[in-house]
Amino acid sequence: MATEPAHFTRTEDGGFMPTRFALSRWGDDHLNGPAVVGLSAQVLESLCGSPDFMPTRLTVDLLRAARSVPTTVDARVVRDGRRVRSVECDVVQDGRTVARATLLSYRRSSPPPGVLWSPSIPNPSPPPPDDQTMPFIGSDAGWTRTPAAHQNDSRKRFYYGGINVVAGEKVSPFARAAIVAEATSLVTNLGTKGVGYINGDLTVALSRLPVDDWICIQADSHWASAGIAVGAATLFDHKGAFGSGLTTAVANPAAQIDFASRPFPPTGVNYE
Repeated sequence: MATEPAHFTRTEDGGFMPTRFALSRWGDDHLNGPAVVGLSAQVLESLCGSPDFMPTRLTVDLLRAARSVPTTVDARVVRDGRRVRSVECDVVQDGRTVARATLLSYRRSSPPPGVLWSPSIPNPSPPPPDDQTMPFIGSDAGWTRTPAAHQNDSRKRFYYGGINVVAGEKVSPFARAAIVAEATSLVTNLGTKGVGYINGDLTVALSRLPVDDWICIQADSHWASAGIAVGAATLFDHKGAFGSGLTTAVANPAAQIDFASRPFPPTGVNYE
């Protein structure tokens, strides 16, 4: 339904207009990462989506701060092969590219013989999902709706259903996974003083599509030196782990997001 929360509405000229749900805490008119990532994922999936191909790796470079202005997406096919498909797009505002994304898809097939090592990672125990759009964030402090209680140095988790990318268009499992994966930055960069690193990219790699509407992402690692951070996280549905998120980030202390001292955004959907 068009009345459901969404990051964008379609414009008459085929573009997209950000809504209040696309706004970020980094600046009054800045767009959040899930909005930009979700838009890229949806457009690229529509360009090359197929039941025979699995959208396996999406990389989005966040080149500039996206603003709350009319937005267009220029998408193109790079390679349309028998086993591998590659497409890319530019997210454009005011004639400038603010993000560039690449999607790599592989043809589904049978696995090769043999048994491979994989880590034994128990599913996080999330709170029961509900019909609200607000996500949950978790740490050693338990689960809450707001991040202020989780400004600590323990492992972070994020549990979210993901709103529609475009009003009136149901979000797909792939786009939902990409939106939730953007929280890799949050779960790896949230510390005792809030979030002081801003991610410049996201890579999400999926072995399969999620089977649930609500997805959990849990931090795996965070490495930082000289104001540069790398964070990795794992995506879960009720069947188990199905993908990974990876972000690189740069220190942004001048715009540090301290959830304990700054009011929660009116949308209640996005934390960064």
